[in-house]
Amino acid sequence: MPESPALQALDARRSVPALQLTAPGPDRETLLRMLASAVRVPDHGKKVPFRFLSIQGDARHTLGAFLAERSRARDLNASEAQVEKDRLRFSHAPLIVTVIACPTPSPKVPEQEQLMTAGCVCFALLQAAQAMGFGAQWLTAWMAFDPVVHTHLGLAEHERIAGFIHIGTPKAEVPERERPDPTALLQDWVG
Repeated sequence: MPESPALQALDARRSVPALQLTAPGPDRETLLRMLASAVRVPDHGKKVPFRFLSIQGDARHTLGAFLAERSRARDLNASEAQVEKDRLRFSHAPLIVTVIACPTPSPKVPEQEQLMTAGCVCFALLQAAQAMGFGAQWLTAWMAFDPVVHTHLGLAEHERIAGFIHIGTPKAEVPERERPDPTALLQDWVG
C-alpha cells in the first residue's frame, strides 16, 4: 500500500532550532493561511481556548531588552551570558507566534483539556509552517511561565503561554534525530 502524503508530512516533521532560523519569514497572508490550518484541532465544546500574538520586526528586540531586565530581576546572580541569552532569544527567527491558552470555566470541558487543545495548535502550527516551506521550533523557557512577562505581553489573568513558535527560513538542513520506537511504548490493556 502506498504511503499517504499526509503521513509522509508527519514523518518528515522536525524542529529547526530558533538559532538556525533567519529571514525571510512568512508574510501576513501566508501566516494567516498557516493559522487557518493550525486552528483545525480537537476542541471539545468549540471553546476556542487559544489566541495568537505575533512578535516580529523591532518588537522582537524590544521584548529581548525587557527579558534581559526581567532575567536580572528574577536572579540577582544571573551571569552576563545568561542575561545576553535572554536578550537574544527572540532575535533570530523573523516571526514568533505566541500561542496563548485561554481556558474558560466549563462543567463539561476541564481546563486540562482546553490546555491540550492549545498545545495541539502549537503542533499544528509547526506542521503548517513546514508545509509552507519554513522551519519552526516550539519553545517555552522561563518566560512562558512568568507572570510579569504575561502582564508585559498583555495576557489576561486566566491566560497562559502554550508556546512560542519561532518561524523563519532555515539556514541549513536539520538532520534527522533518533525517534522513539512505538512498539516499546505500546501496551495492551486486557482488563
